[in-house]
Amino acid sequence: MRALGGLLQAMLLPFLAVALLMAFTGAVNGLEEDSRGESKRQLEEALRRACVACYAAEGSYPSDLNYLKERYGIQVDETRYTVYYNIFASNLMPDITVLEDTK
Repeated sequence: MRALGGLLQAMLLPFLAVALLMAFTGAVNGLEEDSRGESKRQLEEALRRACVACYAAEGSYPSDLNYLKERYGIQVDETRYTVYYNIFASNLMPDITVLEDTK
């Protein structure tokens, strides 16, 4: 009977190790996904703040994204994000959309 208990332990141990490894991998992937979402949110927020700062300082919103990059220090990782910057009028907040490239 004792041998049967040892045999069951020997068989269950690899399964438990695999289950723990899978749980750990899932947790790490979840953290990476949260980090990517937070980075995207921070970029959107930085773009909006720079637009408001430009409007406050200059009396109009930036005409394009390059203006923000050149004069307000905005940096966009273009290998990772695509930014759509649409301005309707110089006195209306631009429509800013940040999409994460999935490559």
